[in-house]
Amino acid sequence: MKRILGIAMVLGLVGALTVMAQDIKPEKVDVVDFGEGVKLEMVLVPEGKFKMGFTKKGLAELKVEIQEYFKKILKKELVKEDLDAVDLIISWQGKQHEVTLTKPYYMGKYEVTQEQYEAVMGKNPSDIKGAKLPVANVSWLDCKEFIKKLNAKTNGGYRLPTEAEWEYACRAGTTTAYSFGDKMTPKDANYEDSKIGKPVEVGSYQPNAFGLYDMHGNVWEWCEDWHGEYPFAVTYPKGPATGENRVLRGGSFDLTVSSARSSYRLYITPTDRFNFFGFRLARTK
Repeated sequence: MKRILGIAMVLGLVGALTVMAQDIKPEKVDVVDFGEGVKLEMVLVPEGKFKMGFTKKGLAELKVEIQEYFKKILKKELVKEDLDAVDLIISWQGKQHEVTLTKPYYMGKYEVTQEQYEAVMGKNPSDIKGAKLPVANVSWLDCKEFIKKLNAKTNGGYRLPTEAEWEYACRAGTTTAYSFGDKMTPKDANYEDSKIGKPVEVGSYQPNAFGLYDMHGNVWEWCEDWHGEYPFAVTYPKGPATGENRVLRGGSFDLTVSSARSSYRLYITPTDRFNFFGFRLARTK
């Protein structure tokens, strides 16, 4: 059971999102020069309304996917203990609810790179080095320290995205499991089935309709929110005021395609660091 629960924590949590139909096109890109050839590109994401959280049908599909994944890694048919663990993961999901984002905001065109992180922090915690690789091995607290220093060096306003902002930006107007459709293949993103086994340079795959790259796979991306149950219909929601775990989104190079869903959630304590944890910046317009 302990092994299954460990897998469950890695799998994290999901919530499929449906976005109201709208015409989507890439928005304004703001470029900030860090000096010495290091630049930060921020894409303006328009305001909008969408539905966040799994439908009953979506939860049923997810349950089957998780069961099949457990069978694969455990190399056996699942027993009651295993099935209970799957049900536990499903129980973490939030019910579908309507979310309204009333103001446009900026999102990083790419995940924060190692050269950007080093330009601000003077160090690089990543195991696998590369200027254009996403910075990894960063905790939520590390991200907050980076943002504090970045805001002091610039005009400010940088922050982590809320969970709702992240998911809305990832979907970019889509109602499917991924911004590419209901199926994703190794040509679309860097995840377990890509057989790469490590992060790749940001921008290695096609962007979504908002012009954002690597929203699926590569490294998990920290969000601002504490983990908690989804509320009912809300305008510009934020997570609970307090909690024990912070939320990450997007999946990573060493996890399943299910974990790279636009609405998939992972949560863990804000002090934890792994070589598949990174982040993407947001900024208030």
